[in-house]
Amino acid sequence: MLRRERPESLLRPNPSGSIDRSDLVARYRRNRERSRALFGLLIDEDAHYSRPIPLRHPFVFYEGHVPAFSFNTLVKNALGEAGIDPKLEALFARGIDPPTDLSPADDAARNREQWPSREVVERFAREVDARVIEALTDADIDRPGHPLLDRAEAVFVILEHEAMHQETLHYMLHRLPCSAKRPPSGYRPRVEGAARRRAWVEIPPGRATMGVDRGSSRFAWDNERPHHAEQVGAFAIERDNVTNAAFMEFVDAGGYRESRFWSPDEWSWLQRERIHHPLFWEERAGSWSWRGMFEAFALPPAWPVYVTHAEAEAYARWRGARLPTEAEFQRAAYGTPAGDERPFPWGDAPPEPRHGVFDFTSWDPAPAGSQPDGRSAWGVEDRVGNGGEWTSTLFGPFPGFRAMATYPEYSADFFDGDHFVMKGASPATARGLLRPTFRNWFRARYPYVYATFRCAKEPA
Repeated sequence: MLRRERPESLLRPNPSGSIDRSDLVARYRRNRERSRALFGLLIDEDAHYSRPIPLRHPFVFYEGHVPAFSFNTLVKNALGEAGIDPKLEALFARGIDPPTDLSPADDAARNREQWPSREVVERFAREVDARVIEALTDADIDRPGHPLLDRAEAVFVILEHEAMHQETLHYMLHRLPCSAKRPPSGYRPRVEGAARRRAWVEIPPGRATMGVDRGSSRFAWDNERPHHAEQVGAFAIERDNVTNAAFMEFVDAGGYRESRFWSPDEWSWLQRERIHHPLFWEERAGSWSWRGMFEAFALPPAWPVYVTHAEAEAYARWRGARLPTEAEFQRAAYGTPAGDERPFPWGDAPPEPRHGVFDFTSWDPAPAGSQPDGRSAWGVEDRVGNGGEWTSTLFGPFPGFRAMATYPEYSADFFDGDHFVMKGASPATARGLLRPTFRNWFRARYPYVYATFRCAKEPA
């Protein structure tokens, strides 16, 4: 597996403390090493120019985009230093989540004509790394009152930006044929076990802390700010994520053939795309397989199912339930019967592999409920790890939202009523992103992410 990030002081920051330059340089180097390891899974040159997901650029774009973003954000924009190659800095400036109705992917041969050679991209990335490390080591990167460098904001933006793109690269790699990738030595998925019996956990009414104030954390994205509290009514939530076995009941019951479980737009999508099962499932000779990163194998019944928001909602309707709201997720994950809130579902201890499947410790999920040390104070399992979790909450700003000067379009461009909040973490979510306030978001019919869910309902 990829090298894990060691426990970071950044996870438990002293908001008023000074930055640790050696720690920042080490974190940047680990990020770059991890990204290179992911690109290193590709067997041949053609794979670097392939687009396994039509809505994304080819891999070669991301080889240039990640370092270019770091250079543009910190060295050029924040520090005002000279560039390296204006054309490449512009070409690789931004990669976005595009609409879901684009044309199919171009082939690798055509992409070779549209993008620079890998030799050019790799040389550019090496120059960027040297300049960024020089800035982290010697430049004035923490300037109180500066729009981009106050509390070293630009530094943390580039570090977390690369970590988030590593998860994107993971699910892009997942869509490539297994023959295009090098499996790691000793790869063995945890496919053992039957799915656990379903159980509901009742959560009494109480407070959920949403967001964080800028002065209370070393870094937070603008959509995480500012802090406010929401009163959450009593609700019941499933102890475990919905498993492949549980979702199979929906499939076998004809859930994909019944329009009443789907909104009109979702039903049209199913018919147009001829969808009748989750993207990560494959039907072969009358039996179901899981499309793994490096091989296909019999569908593990105890693993959490990975589905779109649309599929999760349809299943919940079929069950006579619903998806939890973002505030309900917070309360079930971080609240306690005593009325206080924890920094992690399990308590104060820094995240470790025993708490969940995250931070690149596995290429695959584990059986739902198999990490008991990570359960919340209410006994809800897998609140962090094993798959990001869909909520019913549309992605939008918290009251008092202000776009960050360092990356003003990061959140605001997606306050469009078309994206839903995802919480928790997947096996490919970096350790530094496990804070309670971190929010992710995707369109309802985007099928590629490591996204699972659990149902909620009114209490008995």
